[in-house]
Amino acid sequence: MIRRSVLFVLVLSTTALAGIMVSTILGPEELRPLKYMIISVFMVLFGWISITFWTCLLGFIMLMRRHDPFIIRPPIGDAFELSFNDKIAIVMPIYNEDVPRVFGRLRVMYESLQETGQLEHFSFFVLSDTNQPQKCRQEENAWGKLCHQVGGEGKIFYRRRKMRIHKKSGNISDFCRRWGTQYKYMITLDADSLMSGQKMISLARIMESREDIGILQTSPKGINQKSLISRINQFSSYVYGPLHLAGSYFWQLQDAGYWGHNAIIRLEPFMKFCALPKLSGSLPFGGEILSHDFVEAALMRRAGWGVWLGDLEDSYEELPPDLLTELERDARWCRGNIQHLRLMFMRGFSFGHRLLFFNGNMFYFSSFLWLVLLILMTVYAIIDFFHKPQYFPTQRSFFPHWPVHHQHLSMDLLLGTMALLFFPKILSVIWIVLSHRRYLFGGVGRLSLSVFLETIFSILLAPIRMLFHSWFVMSSLLGGKFEWNKQTRHSKGISFLKAFRAHWVGSVMALVWALVTFAINQTLFLWISIIVVPLLLAIPISMIMSYPRLGSFFKKWGLFLTPMEILPSMEVIRLNSMNNSTDSDL
Repeated sequence: MIRRSVLFVLVLSTTALAGIMVSTILGPEELRPLKYMIISVFMVLFGWISITFWTCLLGFIMLMRRHDPFIIRPPIGDAFELSFNDKIAIVMPIYNEDVPRVFGRLRVMYESLQETGQLEHFSFFVLSDTNQPQKCRQEENAWGKLCHQVGGEGKIFYRRRKMRIHKKSGNISDFCRRWGTQYKYMITLDADSLMSGQKMISLARIMESREDIGILQTSPKGINQKSLISRINQFSSYVYGPLHLAGSYFWQLQDAGYWGHNAIIRLEPFMKFCALPKLSGSLPFGGEILSHDFVEAALMRRAGWGVWLGDLEDSYEELPPDLLTELERDARWCRGNIQHLRLMFMRGFSFGHRLLFFNGNMFYFSSFLWLVLLILMTVYAIIDFFHKPQYFPTQRSFFPHWPVHHQHLSMDLLLGTMALLFFPKILSVIWIVLSHRRYLFGGVGRLSLSVFLETIFSILLAPIRMLFHSWFVMSSLLGGKFEWNKQTRHSKGISFLKAFRAHWVGSVMALVWALVTFAINQTLFLWISIIVVPLLLAIPISMIMSYPRLGSFFKKWGLFLTPMEILPSMEVIRLNSMNNSTDSDL
Protein backbone atom coordinates (compact mmCIF):
# COMPACT_ATOMS: atom_id res chain seq x y z
CA MET A 1 0.00 0.00 0.00
CA ILE A 2 2.87 2.37 0.78
CA ARG A 3 4.42 1.80 -2.64
CA ARG A 4 1.17 2.54 -4.45
CA SER A 5 0.63 5.62 -2.31
CA VAL A 6 4.05 6.91 -3.36
CA LEU A 7 3.15 6.37 -7.02
CA PHE A 8 -0.24 8.06 -6.64
CA VAL A 9 1.21 11.10 -4.88
CA LEU A 10 3.82 11.54 -7.61
CA VAL A 11 1.30 11.12 -10.43
CA LEU A 12 -1.40 13.31 -8.90
CA SER A 13 0.99 16.13 -8.00
CA THR A 14 2.52 16.13 -11.48
CA THR A 15 -0.90 16.09 -13.13
CA ALA A 16 -2.26 18.85 -10.89
CA LEU A 17 0.70 21.09 -11.71
CA ALA A 18 0.20 20.51 -15.44
CA GLY A 19 -3.52 21.24 -15.09
CA ILE A 20 -2.81 24.56 -13.38
CA MET A 21 -0.37 25.48 -16.13
CA VAL A 22 -2.71 24.70 -19.02
CA SER A 23 -5.58 26.48 -17.23
CA THR A 24 -3.41 29.60 -16.89
CA ILE A 25 -2.33 29.42 -20.54
CA LEU A 26 -5.90 29.24 -21.84
CA GLY A 27 -7.01 32.09 -19.60
CA PRO A 28 -10.14 32.62 -17.51
CA GLU A 29 -12.42 34.51 -19.88
CA GLU A 30 -14.23 33.57 -23.11
CA LEU A 31 -15.10 30.11 -24.43
CA ARG A 32 -15.22 28.64 -20.94
CA PRO A 33 -17.06 25.35 -21.77
CA LEU A 34 -14.57 24.55 -24.53
CA LYS A 35 -11.61 25.38 -22.30
CA TYR A 36 -12.95 23.22 -19.49
CA MET A 37 -13.23 20.32 -21.90
CA ILE A 38 -9.66 20.87 -23.11
CA ILE A 39 -8.32 21.07 -19.54
CA SER A 40 -10.18 17.92 -18.48
CA VAL A 41 -9.01 15.81 -21.42
CA PHE A 42 -5.46 17.15 -21.12
CA MET A 43 -5.23 16.26 -17.44
CA VAL A 44 -6.40 12.69 -18.04
CA LEU A 45 -3.78 12.25 -20.78
CA PHE A 46 -1.06 13.91 -18.73
CA GLY A 47 -1.89 11.67 -15.79
CA TRP A 48 -1.60 8.64 -18.08
CA ILE A 49 1.89 9.54 -19.31
CA SER A 50 2.82 10.47 -15.74
CA ILE A 51 2.05 6.92 -14.61
CA THR A 52 4.41 5.55 -17.26
CA PHE A 53 7.12 8.09 -16.41
CA TRP A 54 7.07 7.51 -12.66
CA THR A 55 6.82 3.74 -13.11
CA CYS A 56 10.01 3.78 -15.20
CA LEU A 57 11.80 6.19 -12.84
CA LEU A 58 10.92 4.04 -9.83
CA GLY A 59 12.06 1.02 -11.82
CA PHE A 60 15.40 2.70 -12.50
CA ILE A 61 15.83 3.44 -8.79
CA MET A 62 15.02 -0.16 -7.85
CA LEU A 63 17.48 -1.50 -10.43
CA MET A 64 20.20 0.84 -9.18
CA ARG A 65 19.60 -0.36 -5.61
CA ARG A 66 20.12 -3.93 -6.89
CA HIS A 67 17.93 -5.23 -4.07
CA ASP A 68 14.21 -5.55 -3.52
CA PRO A 69 13.03 -7.70 -0.60
CA PHE A 70 9.92 -8.70 -2.55
CA ILE A 71 11.68 -9.83 -5.73
CA ILE A 72 10.78 -13.31 -6.97
CA ARG A 73 13.83 -15.47 -7.66
CA PRO A 74 14.50 -19.21 -7.72
CA PRO A 75 15.41 -20.60 -4.28
CA ILE A 76 19.08 -21.22 -3.55
CA GLY A 77 20.18 -24.78 -2.80
CA ASP A 78 18.37 -28.09 -3.03
CA ALA A 79 15.65 -27.40 -0.47
CA PHE A 80 12.96 -27.06 -3.10
CA GLU A 81 13.92 -29.57 -5.74
CA LEU A 82 11.02 -31.17 -7.56
CA SER A 83 9.68 -34.34 -6.00
CA PHE A 84 8.34 -37.41 -7.76
CA ASN A 85 4.74 -36.22 -7.33
CA ASP A 86 5.35 -32.78 -8.85
CA LYS A 87 3.84 -33.14 -12.32
CA ILE A 88 3.86 -30.18 -14.69
CA ALA A 89 1.89 -29.86 -17.92
CA ILE A 90 3.27 -27.68 -20.70
CA VAL A 91 0.22 -26.56 -22.64
CA MET A 92 0.29 -24.97 -26.10
CA PRO A 93 -3.06 -24.04 -27.71
CA ILE A 94 -2.82 -23.60 -31.50
CA TYR A 95 -5.18 -22.46 -34.24
CA ASN A 96 -4.30 -22.79 -37.94
CA GLU A 97 -0.62 -22.13 -37.23
CA ASP A 98 2.55 -22.75 -39.25
CA VAL A 99 2.90 -26.44 -38.37
CA PRO A 100 6.68 -26.98 -38.86
CA ARG A 101 7.51 -23.93 -36.75
CA VAL A 102 5.12 -24.90 -33.93
CA PHE A 103 6.50 -28.42 -33.60
CA GLY A 104 10.04 -27.13 -34.08
CA ARG A 105 9.62 -25.01 -30.94
CA LEU A 106 8.20 -27.98 -29.09
CA ARG A 107 11.22 -30.07 -30.05
CA VAL A 108 13.64 -27.38 -28.85
CA MET A 109 11.87 -27.12 -25.48
CA TYR A 110 11.58 -30.90 -25.11
CA GLU A 111 15.28 -31.46 -25.78
CA SER A 112 16.21 -28.54 -23.50
CA LEU A 113 14.25 -30.15 -20.67
CA GLN A 114 15.75 -33.53 -21.49
CA GLU A 115 19.25 -32.12 -21.00
CA THR A 116 18.40 -30.94 -17.47
CA GLY A 117 17.62 -34.51 -16.36
CA GLN A 118 14.21 -33.37 -15.08
CA LEU A 119 12.05 -34.38 -18.05
CA GLU A 120 10.18 -36.99 -15.98
CA HIS A 121 8.21 -34.20 -14.26
CA PHE A 122 6.88 -32.70 -17.51
CA SER A 123 4.29 -33.57 -20.14
CA PHE A 124 3.58 -31.62 -23.32
CA PHE A 125 0.06 -30.99 -24.62
CA VAL A 126 -0.68 -29.54 -28.06
CA LEU A 127 -4.30 -28.35 -27.93
CA SER A 128 -5.51 -27.74 -31.46
CA ASP A 129 -8.52 -25.71 -32.55
CA THR A 130 -7.44 -25.89 -36.19
CA ASN A 131 -10.36 -26.09 -38.64
CA GLN A 132 -8.48 -26.44 -41.94
CA PRO A 133 -8.41 -30.12 -42.98
CA GLN A 134 -4.98 -29.92 -44.60
CA LYS A 135 -3.41 -28.33 -41.54
CA CYS A 136 -5.13 -30.89 -39.30
CA ARG A 137 -3.40 -33.67 -41.19
CA GLN A 138 -0.09 -31.77 -41.06
CA GLU A 139 -0.40 -31.39 -37.28
CA GLU A 140 -1.07 -35.09 -36.73
CA ASN A 141 1.86 -36.08 -38.96
CA ALA A 142 4.17 -33.55 -37.27
CA TRP A 143 3.13 -34.82 -33.82
CA GLY A 144 3.86 -38.43 -34.77
CA LYS A 145 7.18 -37.44 -36.34
CA LEU A 146 8.21 -35.44 -33.25
CA CYS A 147 7.36 -38.30 -30.89
CA HIS A 148 9.44 -40.67 -33.03
CA GLN A 149 12.42 -38.28 -33.26
CA VAL A 150 12.75 -37.52 -29.53
CA GLY A 151 11.21 -40.65 -28.04
CA GLY A 152 8.26 -38.64 -26.78
CA GLU A 153 5.60 -41.33 -26.75
CA GLY A 154 3.64 -40.94 -23.53
CA LYS A 155 5.18 -37.47 -22.95
CA ILE A 156 3.89 -35.43 -25.89
CA PHE A 157 0.12 -35.43 -26.42
CA TYR A 158 -2.03 -33.97 -29.17
CA ARG A 159 -5.76 -33.23 -29.04
CA ARG A 160 -7.97 -31.43 -31.55
CA ARG A 161 -11.36 -30.23 -30.41
CA LYS A 162 -14.36 -30.73 -32.65
CA MET A 163 -16.24 -27.81 -31.10
CA ARG A 164 -14.20 -24.58 -30.86
CA ILE A 165 -16.07 -23.12 -27.89
CA HIS A 166 -14.77 -19.97 -26.14
CA LYS A 167 -11.64 -19.97 -28.29
CA LYS A 168 -8.31 -20.18 -26.39
CA SER A 169 -9.79 -19.96 -22.88
CA GLY A 170 -12.23 -22.74 -23.79
CA ASN A 171 -9.34 -24.87 -25.03
CA ILE A 172 -7.49 -24.44 -21.73
CA SER A 173 -10.70 -25.19 -19.81
CA ASP A 174 -11.14 -28.38 -21.81
CA PHE A 175 -7.62 -29.45 -20.84
CA CYS A 176 -8.31 -28.71 -17.18
CA ARG A 177 -11.49 -30.80 -17.19
CA ARG A 178 -9.79 -33.78 -18.83
CA TRP A 179 -6.30 -33.81 -17.33
CA GLY A 180 -6.02 -30.99 -14.78
CA THR A 181 -6.26 -33.16 -11.68
CA GLN A 182 -3.23 -35.19 -12.80
CA TYR A 183 -0.87 -32.17 -12.67
CA LYS A 184 0.19 -29.74 -9.97
CA TYR A 185 1.28 -26.94 -12.30
CA MET A 186 0.60 -25.83 -15.83
CA ILE A 187 2.98 -23.79 -18.00
CA THR A 188 0.98 -21.97 -20.66
CA LEU A 189 2.52 -21.17 -24.03
CA ASP A 190 1.44 -19.47 -27.23
CA ALA A 191 2.21 -20.97 -30.63
CA ASP A 192 5.18 -18.59 -30.93
CA SER A 193 6.48 -19.09 -27.37
CA LEU A 194 9.90 -20.46 -26.46
CA MET A 195 11.36 -21.18 -23.02
CA SER A 196 14.48 -22.96 -21.88
CA GLY A 197 14.19 -26.18 -19.92
CA GLN A 198 16.17 -24.68 -17.06
CA LYS A 199 13.75 -21.77 -16.91
CA MET A 200 10.76 -24.08 -16.67
CA ILE A 201 12.41 -25.88 -13.78
CA SER A 202 13.16 -22.54 -12.10
CA LEU A 203 9.49 -21.57 -12.40
CA ALA A 204 8.42 -24.83 -10.79
CA ARG A 205 10.97 -24.49 -7.97
CA ILE A 206 9.73 -20.97 -7.22
CA MET A 207 6.18 -22.28 -7.01
CA GLU A 208 7.35 -25.02 -4.64
CA SER A 209 9.12 -22.51 -2.41
CA ARG A 210 6.25 -20.01 -2.43
CA GLU A 211 2.98 -21.79 -1.73
CA ASP A 212 1.14 -18.45 -1.75
CA ILE A 213 1.70 -17.90 -5.49
CA GLY A 214 -1.09 -18.91 -7.83
CA ILE A 215 0.31 -17.50 -11.09
CA LEU A 216 3.89 -16.54 -11.90
CA GLN A 217 4.23 -14.55 -15.12
CA THR A 218 7.52 -14.16 -16.96
CA SER A 219 8.33 -11.22 -19.21
CA PRO A 220 8.94 -12.73 -22.68
CA LYS A 221 11.22 -10.90 -25.10
CA GLY A 222 10.94 -10.81 -28.87
CA ILE A 223 13.23 -12.93 -31.04
CA ASN A 224 13.92 -13.56 -34.72
CA GLN A 225 12.22 -10.44 -36.08
CA LYS A 226 13.01 -9.43 -39.66
CA SER A 227 10.89 -6.47 -40.79
CA LEU A 228 11.87 -2.97 -39.72
CA ILE A 229 8.84 -2.36 -37.47
CA SER A 230 9.11 -5.73 -35.74
CA ARG A 231 12.85 -5.26 -35.19
CA ILE A 232 12.17 -1.84 -33.66
CA ASN A 233 9.53 -3.33 -31.36
CA GLN A 234 11.88 -6.19 -30.48
CA PHE A 235 14.69 -3.73 -29.71
CA SER A 236 12.34 -1.65 -27.54
CA SER A 237 11.35 -4.67 -25.45
CA TYR A 238 14.98 -5.32 -24.53
CA VAL A 239 16.00 -1.68 -23.99
CA TYR A 240 12.95 -0.19 -22.25
CA GLY A 241 11.46 -3.37 -20.82
CA PRO A 242 13.69 -3.77 -17.73
CA LEU A 243 12.82 -0.33 -16.29
CA HIS A 244 9.11 -0.70 -16.92
CA LEU A 245 9.11 -4.23 -15.54
CA ALA A 246 10.98 -3.21 -12.38
CA GLY A 247 8.68 -0.22 -11.89
CA SER A 248 5.57 -2.33 -12.43
CA TYR A 249 6.92 -4.84 -9.95
CA PHE A 250 7.45 -2.00 -7.46
CA TRP A 251 3.75 -1.18 -7.17
CA GLN A 252 1.95 -4.30 -8.43
CA LEU A 253 3.62 -6.93 -6.22
CA GLN A 254 1.13 -9.79 -5.76
CA ASP A 255 -1.49 -8.01 -7.92
CA ALA A 256 0.35 -8.44 -11.23
CA GLY A 257 -1.24 -9.39 -14.52
CA TYR A 258 -1.30 -12.68 -16.37
CA TRP A 259 -0.65 -12.39 -20.10
CA GLY A 260 -1.98 -15.78 -21.14
CA HIS A 261 1.36 -17.34 -22.08
CA ASN A 262 4.91 -17.90 -20.84
CA ALA A 263 3.62 -18.30 -17.29
CA ILE A 264 3.22 -21.07 -14.71
CA ILE A 265 -0.10 -21.66 -12.93
CA ARG A 266 -1.00 -23.64 -9.83
CA LEU A 267 -3.71 -25.84 -11.26
CA GLU A 268 -5.86 -26.69 -8.23
CA PRO A 269 -6.89 -23.09 -7.37
CA PHE A 270 -7.00 -22.18 -11.06
CA MET A 271 -9.60 -24.87 -11.75
CA LYS A 272 -11.50 -24.09 -8.55
CA PHE A 273 -11.65 -20.29 -8.69
CA CYS A 274 -10.81 -19.06 -12.21
CA ALA A 275 -13.71 -20.34 -14.30
CA LEU A 276 -14.85 -17.44 -16.47
CA PRO A 277 -18.43 -16.25 -16.03
CA LYS A 278 -20.61 -15.33 -18.98
CA LEU A 279 -21.65 -11.73 -18.52
CA SER A 280 -25.28 -10.73 -18.87
CA GLY A 281 -26.24 -8.46 -21.70
CA SER A 282 -24.62 -7.94 -25.06
CA LEU A 283 -21.35 -6.48 -26.32
CA PRO A 284 -19.35 -4.41 -25.62
CA PHE A 285 -19.83 -5.09 -21.88
CA GLY A 286 -21.68 -8.40 -21.88
CA GLY A 287 -21.45 -11.86 -23.37
CA GLU A 288 -18.43 -14.16 -23.53
CA ILE A 289 -15.30 -12.78 -21.87
CA LEU A 290 -12.83 -12.13 -24.68
CA SER A 291 -9.55 -11.13 -22.99
CA HIS A 292 -9.54 -13.91 -20.44
CA ASP A 293 -6.01 -13.71 -18.98
CA PHE A 294 -6.30 -10.55 -16.85
CA VAL A 295 -9.70 -11.74 -15.59
CA GLU A 296 -8.25 -15.10 -14.56
CA ALA A 297 -5.47 -13.26 -12.71
CA ALA A 298 -8.03 -11.13 -10.87
CA LEU A 299 -10.07 -14.22 -9.95
CA MET A 300 -6.95 -15.99 -8.67
CA ARG A 301 -6.06 -12.98 -6.51
CA ARG A 302 -9.63 -12.69 -5.24
CA ALA A 303 -9.32 -16.27 -3.99
CA GLY A 304 -6.30 -15.26 -1.90
CA TRP A 305 -3.48 -16.44 -4.18
CA GLY A 306 -0.73 -14.11 -5.36
CA VAL A 307 -0.14 -13.22 -9.00
CA TRP A 308 3.47 -12.15 -9.49
CA LEU A 309 5.83 -11.01 -12.20
CA GLY A 310 9.01 -13.06 -12.24
CA ASP A 311 12.45 -11.51 -12.74
CA LEU A 312 13.35 -14.27 -15.20
CA GLU A 313 15.03 -14.45 -18.60
CA ASP A 314 15.12 -17.16 -21.28
CA SER A 315 11.44 -16.57 -22.05
CA TYR A 316 10.69 -15.56 -25.64
CA GLU A 317 7.95 -14.83 -28.12
CA GLU A 318 7.58 -13.46 -31.63
CA LEU A 319 6.02 -10.11 -32.52
CA PRO A 320 3.63 -8.93 -35.26
CA PRO A 321 5.61 -8.72 -38.51
CA ASP A 322 3.98 -5.53 -39.82
CA LEU A 323 1.85 -2.60 -38.73
CA LEU A 324 -1.45 -3.95 -40.04
CA THR A 325 -0.99 -7.26 -38.21
CA GLU A 326 -0.19 -5.33 -35.05
CA LEU A 327 -3.36 -3.28 -35.48
CA GLU A 328 -5.46 -6.41 -36.08
CA ARG A 329 -4.22 -7.74 -32.75
CA ASP A 330 -4.93 -4.39 -31.07
CA ALA A 331 -8.50 -4.48 -32.38
CA ARG A 332 -9.07 -7.77 -30.56
CA TRP A 333 -7.39 -6.60 -27.38
CA CYS A 334 -9.31 -3.32 -27.41
CA ARG A 335 -12.62 -5.15 -27.57
CA GLY A 336 -11.62 -7.44 -24.71
CA ASN A 337 -10.21 -4.63 -22.57
CA ILE A 338 -13.35 -2.50 -22.89
CA GLN A 339 -15.29 -5.42 -21.46
CA HIS A 340 -13.01 -5.16 -18.40
CA LEU A 341 -14.54 -1.76 -17.57
CA ARG A 342 -17.56 -3.63 -16.28
CA LEU A 343 -15.43 -6.13 -14.38
CA MET A 344 -13.61 -3.31 -12.57
CA PHE A 345 -16.57 -3.08 -10.20
CA MET A 346 -17.03 -6.78 -9.49
CA ARG A 347 -17.06 -7.65 -5.81
CA GLY A 348 -13.87 -8.95 -4.23
CA PHE A 349 -11.30 -7.89 -6.84
CA SER A 350 -8.14 -6.32 -5.43
CA PHE A 351 -7.45 -2.64 -5.95
CA GLY A 352 -4.31 -3.54 -7.89
CA HIS A 353 -6.24 -5.57 -10.44
CA ARG A 354 -8.85 -2.86 -10.80
CA LEU A 355 -5.95 -0.57 -11.71
CA LEU A 356 -4.72 -3.09 -14.28
CA PHE A 357 -8.18 -3.17 -15.87
CA PHE A 358 -8.09 0.63 -16.03
CA ASN A 359 -4.54 0.72 -17.44
CA GLY A 360 -5.44 -1.81 -20.10
CA ASN A 361 -8.26 0.41 -21.28
CA MET A 362 -6.21 3.59 -21.15
CA PHE A 363 -3.77 2.05 -23.64
CA TYR A 364 -6.54 2.52 -26.22
CA PHE A 365 -8.66 5.29 -24.72
CA SER A 366 -5.56 7.50 -24.48
CA SER A 367 -5.40 7.47 -28.29
CA PHE A 368 -9.08 8.36 -28.49
CA LEU A 369 -8.66 11.17 -25.95
CA TRP A 370 -5.57 12.41 -27.78
CA LEU A 371 -7.61 12.70 -30.96
CA VAL A 372 -10.40 14.46 -29.07
CA LEU A 373 -7.88 16.89 -27.55
CA LEU A 374 -6.42 17.70 -30.97
CA ILE A 375 -9.88 18.36 -32.37
CA LEU A 376 -10.84 20.56 -29.40
CA MET A 377 -7.61 22.55 -29.63
CA THR A 378 -8.09 23.02 -33.38
CA VAL A 379 -11.64 24.29 -32.83
CA TYR A 380 -10.40 26.55 -30.05
CA ALA A 381 -7.62 27.97 -32.22
CA ILE A 382 -9.97 28.57 -35.14
CA ILE A 383 -12.55 30.33 -32.95
CA ASP A 384 -9.84 32.33 -31.22
CA PHE A 385 -8.44 33.34 -34.63
CA PHE A 386 -11.75 34.83 -35.75
CA HIS A 387 -12.70 36.13 -32.31
CA LYS A 388 -11.99 39.82 -31.78
CA PRO A 389 -10.76 40.57 -28.26
CA GLN A 390 -12.95 42.85 -26.14
CA TYR A 391 -10.57 45.52 -24.88
CA PHE A 392 -13.40 47.38 -23.12
CA PRO A 393 -15.85 44.99 -21.43
CA THR A 394 -19.46 45.89 -20.73
CA GLN A 395 -18.67 46.54 -17.07
CA ARG A 396 -17.39 50.00 -16.36
CA SER A 397 -13.63 50.13 -16.00
CA PHE A 398 -10.92 52.76 -16.12
CA PHE A 399 -8.54 50.39 -17.90
CA PRO A 400 -8.86 48.21 -21.03
CA HIS A 401 -8.67 44.41 -20.83
CA TRP A 402 -5.46 43.33 -22.55
CA PRO A 403 -5.14 39.68 -23.68
CA VAL A 404 -2.28 37.88 -21.96
CA HIS A 405 -0.16 35.34 -23.85
CA HIS A 406 1.85 32.99 -21.61
CA GLN A 407 4.48 31.98 -24.12
CA HIS A 408 7.09 31.03 -21.52
CA LEU A 409 4.57 28.96 -19.59
CA SER A 410 3.49 27.23 -22.79
CA MET A 411 7.10 26.36 -23.55
CA ASP A 412 7.62 25.06 -20.00
CA LEU A 413 4.56 22.83 -20.34
CA LEU A 414 5.75 21.54 -23.71
CA LEU A 415 9.21 20.78 -22.37
CA GLY A 416 7.75 19.08 -19.31
CA THR A 417 5.54 16.88 -21.46
CA MET A 418 8.48 15.96 -23.70
CA ALA A 419 10.53 15.08 -20.62
CA LEU A 420 7.86 12.72 -19.35
CA LEU A 421 7.66 11.04 -22.75
CA PHE A 422 11.36 10.70 -23.56
CA PHE A 423 13.32 10.76 -20.30
CA PRO A 424 12.58 7.06 -19.61
CA LYS A 425 14.40 6.24 -22.86
CA ILE A 426 17.48 8.10 -21.62
CA LEU A 427 17.29 6.32 -18.27
CA SER A 428 17.11 2.98 -20.08
CA VAL A 429 20.35 3.73 -21.94
CA ILE A 430 22.01 4.85 -18.71
CA TRP A 431 20.98 1.62 -17.01
CA ILE A 432 22.34 -0.52 -19.84
CA VAL A 433 25.66 1.32 -19.72
CA LEU A 434 25.94 1.17 -15.92
CA SER A 435 25.06 -2.53 -15.87
CA HIS A 436 27.87 -3.23 -18.36
CA ARG A 437 25.46 -4.68 -20.94
CA ARG A 438 26.14 -2.17 -23.72
CA TYR A 439 28.11 -4.72 -25.75
CA LEU A 440 24.90 -6.75 -26.07
CA PHE A 441 23.44 -3.89 -28.12
CA GLY A 442 26.47 -3.21 -30.32
CA GLY A 443 28.16 -0.68 -28.04
CA VAL A 444 27.18 2.73 -26.68
CA GLY A 445 27.33 4.46 -30.08
CA ARG A 446 25.09 2.00 -31.92
CA LEU A 447 22.77 1.74 -28.91
CA SER A 448 22.35 5.52 -28.71
CA LEU A 449 21.80 5.87 -32.45
CA SER A 450 19.28 3.02 -32.37
CA VAL A 451 17.34 4.69 -29.56
CA PHE A 452 17.35 7.98 -31.50
CA LEU A 453 16.07 6.29 -34.66
CA GLU A 454 13.50 4.30 -32.69
CA THR A 455 12.21 7.59 -31.28
CA ILE A 456 11.87 9.08 -34.77
CA PHE A 457 10.04 6.03 -36.09
CA SER A 458 7.80 5.98 -33.01
CA ILE A 459 6.86 9.61 -33.63
CA LEU A 460 5.91 8.71 -37.21
CA LEU A 461 3.86 5.70 -36.14
CA ALA A 462 2.11 7.32 -33.16
CA PRO A 463 -0.52 9.31 -35.15
CA ILE A 464 -1.33 6.27 -37.30
CA ARG A 465 -1.82 4.10 -34.23
CA MET A 466 -3.83 6.91 -32.61
CA LEU A 467 -6.31 7.01 -35.46
CA PHE A 468 -6.79 3.24 -35.58
CA HIS A 469 -7.06 2.88 -31.81
CA SER A 470 -9.64 5.69 -31.74
CA TRP A 471 -11.67 3.83 -34.33
CA PHE A 472 -11.39 0.58 -32.36
CA VAL A 473 -12.70 2.32 -29.24
CA MET A 474 -15.62 4.00 -31.00
CA SER A 475 -16.55 0.89 -32.96
CA SER A 476 -16.39 -1.30 -29.85
CA LEU A 477 -18.57 1.07 -27.81
CA LEU A 478 -21.10 1.13 -30.66
CA GLY A 479 -21.23 -2.66 -30.80
CA GLY A 480 -19.17 -3.17 -33.94
CA LYS A 481 -17.88 -6.66 -34.70
CA PHE A 482 -14.28 -7.81 -35.14
CA GLU A 483 -13.26 -11.18 -36.46
CA TRP A 484 -11.14 -13.19 -34.00
CA ASN A 485 -8.99 -14.97 -36.59
CA LYS A 486 -5.60 -16.65 -36.47
CA GLN A 487 -2.59 -14.42 -36.01
CA THR A 488 -0.22 -13.68 -38.86
CA ARG A 489 3.25 -14.43 -37.55
CA HIS A 490 5.29 -14.16 -40.75
CA SER A 491 5.00 -11.60 -43.51
CA LYS A 492 7.04 -10.73 -46.58
CA GLY A 493 5.75 -7.17 -46.69
CA ILE A 494 2.53 -5.22 -47.20
CA SER A 495 1.40 -4.58 -50.77
CA PHE A 496 0.36 -1.13 -51.93
CA LEU A 497 -3.24 -2.24 -52.40
CA LYS A 498 -3.47 -3.61 -48.85
CA ALA A 499 -1.87 -0.50 -47.38
CA PHE A 500 -4.12 1.76 -49.46
CA ARG A 501 -7.27 0.00 -48.26
CA ALA A 502 -6.17 0.34 -44.65
CA HIS A 503 -4.98 3.96 -44.66
CA TRP A 504 -6.70 5.95 -47.40
CA VAL A 505 -9.52 7.23 -45.16
CA GLY A 506 -7.08 8.52 -42.55
CA SER A 507 -4.93 10.14 -45.23
CA VAL A 508 -7.92 11.97 -46.73
CA MET A 509 -8.99 13.18 -43.28
CA ALA A 510 -5.45 14.41 -42.60
CA LEU A 511 -5.35 16.22 -45.95
CA VAL A 512 -8.62 18.06 -45.23
CA TRP A 513 -7.41 18.90 -41.73
CA ALA A 514 -4.13 20.25 -43.08
CA LEU A 515 -5.79 22.39 -45.80
CA VAL A 516 -8.29 23.93 -43.39
CA THR A 517 -5.72 24.82 -40.74
CA PHE A 518 -3.23 26.10 -43.33
CA ALA A 519 -5.87 28.41 -44.81
CA ILE A 520 -6.96 29.78 -41.42
CA ASN A 521 -3.87 29.77 -39.24
CA GLN A 522 -0.44 28.75 -40.54
CA THR A 523 1.00 28.73 -37.02
CA LEU A 524 -1.60 26.16 -36.03
CA PHE A 525 -0.74 24.18 -39.16
CA LEU A 526 2.92 24.03 -38.11
CA TRP A 527 1.93 22.75 -34.67
CA ILE A 528 -0.26 19.93 -36.02
CA SER A 529 2.11 19.00 -38.86
CA ILE A 530 3.77 16.41 -36.61
CA ILE A 531 0.37 14.66 -36.56
CA VAL A 532 -0.83 15.36 -40.10
CA VAL A 533 2.32 14.49 -42.04
CA PRO A 534 2.59 10.87 -40.76
CA LEU A 535 -1.12 10.36 -41.54
CA LEU A 536 -0.60 11.67 -45.06
CA LEU A 537 2.35 9.29 -45.49
CA ALA A 538 0.68 6.34 -43.73
CA ILE A 539 0.52 4.20 -46.89
CA PRO A 540 4.26 4.31 -47.72
CA ILE A 541 5.22 4.19 -44.02
CA SER A 542 3.17 1.03 -43.50
CA MET A 543 4.65 -0.57 -46.62
CA ILE A 544 8.29 0.39 -46.05
CA MET A 545 8.39 -0.63 -42.40
CA SER A 546 7.01 -4.09 -43.26
CA TYR A 547 9.93 -5.00 -45.58
CA PRO A 548 12.31 -7.64 -44.17
CA ARG A 549 15.03 -6.36 -46.48
CA LEU A 550 14.99 -2.96 -44.78
CA GLY A 551 15.18 -4.62 -41.37
CA SER A 552 18.21 -6.58 -42.61
CA PHE A 553 19.81 -3.34 -43.81
CA PHE A 554 19.68 -1.79 -40.33
CA LYS A 555 20.87 -5.04 -38.77
CA LYS A 556 23.84 -5.10 -41.16
CA TRP A 557 24.87 -1.67 -39.86
CA GLY A 558 24.58 -2.82 -36.26
CA LEU A 559 21.34 -0.97 -35.44
CA PHE A 560 18.40 -2.28 -33.40
CA LEU A 561 20.54 -5.17 -32.20
CA THR A 562 19.40 -7.22 -29.21
CA PRO A 563 21.19 -9.54 -26.77
CA MET A 564 19.70 -12.63 -28.42
CA GLU A 565 21.42 -11.60 -31.67
CA ILE A 566 24.77 -10.81 -30.06
CA LEU A 567 24.82 -13.70 -27.57
CA PRO A 568 21.93 -16.08 -28.35
CA SER A 569 20.89 -18.82 -25.97
CA MET A 570 21.24 -22.45 -26.97
CA GLU A 571 17.47 -22.72 -27.44
CA VAL A 572 17.41 -19.76 -29.83
CA ILE A 573 20.36 -21.20 -31.79
CA ARG A 574 18.58 -24.53 -32.17
CA LEU A 575 15.31 -22.88 -33.15
CA ASN A 576 17.01 -20.75 -35.80
CA SER A 577 18.76 -23.81 -37.17
CA MET A 578 15.42 -25.60 -37.52
CA ASN A 579 13.74 -22.55 -39.06
CA ASN A 580 16.54 -22.16 -41.62
CA SER A 581 16.23 -25.83 -42.51
CA THR A 582 12.46 -25.49 -42.87
CA ASP A 583 12.77 -22.37 -45.03
CA SER A 584 15.25 -24.06 -47.34
CA ASP A 585 12.83 -26.96 -47.85
CA LEU A 586 10.00 -24.67 -48.94
